[in-house]
Amino acid sequence: GHGADRIHPETLAGLTMARRSAPLLRRVLSPAPPSPLAGAVSRRTVTYMPRPGDGAPRTVTLIPGDGIGPLVTGAVRQVMEAMHAPVCFETYEVHGDMPSVPPEVIESIRRNKVCLKGGLATPVGGGVSSLNLQLRKELDLYASLVNCFNLPGLPTRHDNVDIAVIRENTEGEYSGLEHEVVPGVVESLKVMTKFCSERIAKYAFEYAYLNNRKKVTAVHKANIMKLADGLFLESCREVATKYPGIQYSEIIVDNCCMQLVAKPEQFDVMVCI
Repeated sequence: GHGADRIHPETLAGLTMARRSAPLLRRVLSPAPPSPLAGAVSRRTVTYMPRPGDGAPRTVTLIPGDGIGPLVTGAVRQVMEAMHAPVCFETYEVHGDMPSVPPEVIESIRRNKVCLKGGLATPVGGGVSSLNLQLRKELDLYASLVNCFNLPGLPTRHDNVDIAVIRENTEGEYSGLEHEVVPGVVESLKVMTKFCSERIAKYAFEYAYLNNRKKVTAVHKANIMKLADGLFLESCREVATKYPGIQYSEIIVDNCCMQLVAKPEQFDVMVCI
């Protein structure tokens, strides 16, 4: 036949390879069967830390800390090694009885942006400042985020629990402002600002929005601390108006404790100071 009707050998080989590859492509592109861990995976939350995305090794500051801190952080390291995770650690020995966090540790955390930290012992009384508090102040770690949820296959007293507790970490009782007015009389100051109250409220609502949460509850003691906690509630109410798709409610901390014990599944995102 004419040259136009002939199939070049390389083209023929490509068509044959495409035919052989088609079943494999169909398997790869078809939806995966439901996994028993699907519920746990779907509960993963969005973080504010950008991911490298290219598999490049990520340096993480490691502070084993005191007490069970080294055991906990050591277990995390074992998991990372077993996963062959692209993570390497810069380890620093910091302990609660030190006068302050060494400057090189602060610099390491600022540089790496991620720190795995065990608990640091906080001396009780005696006017000794907490290194945990120093780290929060120095790095402006204003939001504490703790998740509490049921694990599939693990029976517990309560079912359908999936709570995110967000707490302001730098103000309120964490201001750390105390002094002895006269011998035998100590004054402790709870400092609240509009800026920090709005910031933690925005964090809570943005977290709820990004993670498809339905409700934010502000936990307070405004019935007694009318100005301080009142400022916090005022800020939460203002921020709530900007998120009409998220239900907002308020609860006094005393009642909240009882409700958490009796019916924890009623809570979703909780924000407190």
